Amino acid sequence: MLSQGDLYAIASGFFWSFSVILMRVSGFTIPPVPLTFFKSFVAIAGFLLILVIRGEPLWPELTAGAYLRLTISAILGISIADTMFAAALNRLGASLQAIADCIYAPAVTLVGFLMFKEGLHPLEFLGGALVVSGVFVGMVVTSEVKSKRDLMMGTALAAGAHVTMAFGILMVRDLIRSESLLWIAAYRFGIALIALGLFSALCGSAHSLFVGFRKIHTWKTTIPMAILGPFLATLFWIAGFKYETVGRVAIYNQLSTVFIIILAWLILKEKMTLRKTIGVILAAAGSVLVALH
Repeated sequence: MLSQGDLYAIASGFFWSFSVILMRVSGFTIPPVPLTFFKSFVAIAGFLLILVIRGEPLWPELTAGAYLRLTISAILGISIADTMFAAALNRLGASLQAIADCIYAPAVTLVGFLMFKEGLHPLEFLGGALVVSGVFVGMVVTSEVKSKRDLMMGTALAAGAHVTMAFGILMVRDLIRSESLLWIAAYRFGIALIALGLFSALCGSAHSLFVGFRKIHTWKTTIPMAILGPFLATLFWIAGFKYETVGRVAIYNQLSTVFIIILAWLILKEKMTLRKTIGVILAAAGSVLVALH
């Protein structure tokens, strides 16, 4: 029988899957940086609203070092990683991106080993090998991918996004365990918003940062995307880790791979080839194997 934490984890993957599909549609008209800026704005608005309703402090007493680490974590894990994810999605399409997403579990395991010298189980090596082989098999030029260059660049961006995300979240692992997860989520999205603004100003592209806000006709896609993904999926992801073990939550979160591929086929009309199917099975199996250990 599924526990409360299991249901939260499954819901997180489900909401994230719909968000990815909507992100794919939004990416046709809004570039990665403005899209990340828009969804971060909506997410922080939601988190701040819940913090106020719950009466939690908006500026807890933490050391300067803790705030610095959270700031760097936000820039790496959201400003950079989320933008890379959106850029990869634009190149790969939703179904291939879902296969690439299986890199997440091995990436977290590898970064944990590098940062904290946590031992690696032989089955984790096997799981990582299955993920790599699944990505290698599944990544093929299809009607959704314009060229082999886009395929290679998209895969590299997806892999880089997950490794960067892993570094960003693991460097504040102790704070996640001791502080309010809602506040940490709100702070990280807020810093990400500021970082994207500064980056755009320095690059002379600040005028394009608010494209998602100006294109009102896209709100029917971008607002649900931001609510379902950065806001709701994050909330249920947090709740899953609160009530269930890390391994079980990671496994149920990985169901998003299956959800995304089904939704991409039904909504975006992306073709599901035999090679994609084999790649999904290998990559998902490897990710689950890593999560179990």
